Amino acid sequence: MPLTAPEHIRALAPYQPGKPISELAREMGLAEADIVKLASNENPLGASPKARAAIAAALGGLALYPDGNGFELKSAIARKLGAGLDQIVLGNGSNDVLELAARAFLTPGASAVYSRHAFAVYPLVTQAIGAAGIEAPAKDYGHDLAAMRAAIRDDTRMVFIANPNNPTGTLLEADALRGFIASVPEDVLVVLDEAYVEYLPQARRSPSLDWLKEFPSLVLTRTFSKAYGLAGLRVGYALAAPEVADLMNRVRQPFNVNSLALTAAAAALDDAEFLAEAKRVNDAGLAQLTEGFRQLQLDSIPSWGNFVCVQVGDAAAVYQALLRRGVIVRPVANYGLPEHLRVSVGLPEQNARLLAALAGALGR
Repeated sequence: MPLTAPEHIRALAPYQPGKPISELAREMGLAEADIVKLASNENPLGASPKARAAIAAALGGLALYPDGNGFELKSAIARKLGAGLDQIVLGNGSNDVLELAARAFLTPGASAVYSRHAFAVYPLVTQAIGAAGIEAPAKDYGHDLAAMRAAIRDDTRMVFIANPNNPTGTLLEADALRGFIASVPEDVLVVLDEAYVEYLPQARRSPSLDWLKEFPSLVLTRTFSKAYGLAGLRVGYALAAPEVADLMNRVRQPFNVNSLALTAAAAALDDAEFLAEAKRVNDAGLAQLTEGFRQLQLDSIPSWGNFVCVQVGDAAAVYQALLRRGVIVRPVANYGLPEHLRVSVGLPEQNARLLAALAGALGR
């Protein structure tokens, strides 16, 4: 008898990560040192010096299993954010905690709501459970909260919101977002994905941590992959009501965060100087890219993340032309944006290299 898999699994389209530098080097015969990767929203400054030092100090313990409860990292998060240890769920990147939320609260026959142009992992984890995904129409490339509220059905058990949104960089106002959360039925979990929150000016950040006390069905997810520069270690976390966090931890794999990731993330949380510099470099890079696109007569979506989505026409062709010039960006046709490319913010010279390559690709 041949092996079979459920239809919802066979219908899954795997997540497509950004092209690695080594792969492009092999394909194009280029030197890796000559390639600029601005595809995966990584921190161009690298990792925090405190995180690097913590990793070096922890190397002697590689033969030992990590702390399965992540006590030290949870304690660091609790101190920094004023949360309880019983409110924290650690994950192998924030993708992992998104999946843990889906596994804990979605079932076949249930549904989840997310926006058009929002993070591709939301439909992926929904479909992997066998639940129905409901894509609400977008507004100005971002979340249309009224449309999302209208999309909620009796069988809806989860709503995903990214703020700022990936890949478009749009941001919801705090009052509108809080009003939406308050309007959602109590048996619907609202997952607020704040992977890029550290890049926001303080005045534009939602008081989402305070909302956890008000809304027991709210889950916040955050990551160390972006502003903290630890994408290679894969560590993220969720904050939720204790009863929600408990259910998510029940479906969490043992030792899902490795020992180096645990110690590096705890150290990175304490490196305020590095985080401030990452934000300063990002703010300057956003301005550099936005002005460069304007000079090339290209429209871009105003972004609150560490990337910009720019409209280039035939994005697939421009993407290939950039690859030939040794520059990797991210096509986003799978997000319903076939004329756009997402460009991560790099160092000033990397941004300049991208703009020059883009001008050449467009014949300008």
